[in-house]
Amino acid sequence: MKMLKLTLCHLYPELLNLYGDSGNVLTLIRRCQWRGIYVDVINCGVGSAADFENVDIFFMGGGADSNLGLVSNDMNNIKPQLELAVEQGKVLLAICGGYQLLGKYYRKKDTVLGLGLLDFYTEATDKNFSGNIVVDTGDYHLIGFENHKGRTYLNGLSPLGQVISGFGNNGKDKTEGVRYKNVIGTYLHGPLLPKNPKLCDEIIKIALKNKYGIEDLQELDDSLEIKARQHTLKLINSKFVSFA
Repeated sequence: MKMLKLTLCHLYPELLNLYGDSGNVLTLIRRCQWRGIYVDVINCGVGSAADFENVDIFFMGGGADSNLGLVSNDMNNIKPQLELAVEQGKVLLAICGGYQLLGKYYRKKDTVLGLGLLDFYTEATDKNFSGNIVVDTGDYHLIGFENHKGRTYLNGLSPLGQVISGFGNNGKDKTEGVRYKNVIGTYLHGPLLPKNPKLCDEIIKIALKNKYGIEDLQELDDSLEIKARQHTLKLINSKFVSFA
């Protein structure tokens, strides 16, 4: 039997890694390993050459405002290759600051230009949106932790989901994150994927289908993950426990 292998590119891990966001990479690796799928992780940092032809999954974590400018200055070097990968339907998961950089700009006192891969923008305020958050994607519920001053406006793009509890993109329109083709942008830290195995498996399924045409994914025993989700949901509001 042919060994299945996926390649994951971790973008700017030295600058974008708030709130344990690298745990998303570890979770993708582990849930693949449990299924006999090998994951090769390559890091793409400042000044790295961009060779994304064989990359199946891209990941960008969150970062401090001071680091966003450093990343933004370098990202133009990889924009053409990343834009091509996105249009080819490859998976890109971006968290908080990484999410903001996919848009046109992030404006605080100064303006940090984003990649402009997607037509949205972010304006910063002095007030933090902080706390646990529950989001309905239509297929399942996501839980996580948000902590951001940015207010993101999607300009008609599809959100990742609708906020059930928490703030989301801007605290006004009840949207959270963005979904374009197989690009997933979100403010959910935590890290995100250990708390949301269904989303993690969706990412793996997309990557396997893209590369091998495989649509079936072996089920795993997620009883511990479900218990952890129940605990978190109960802390937020006991009426949300059924979302686990």
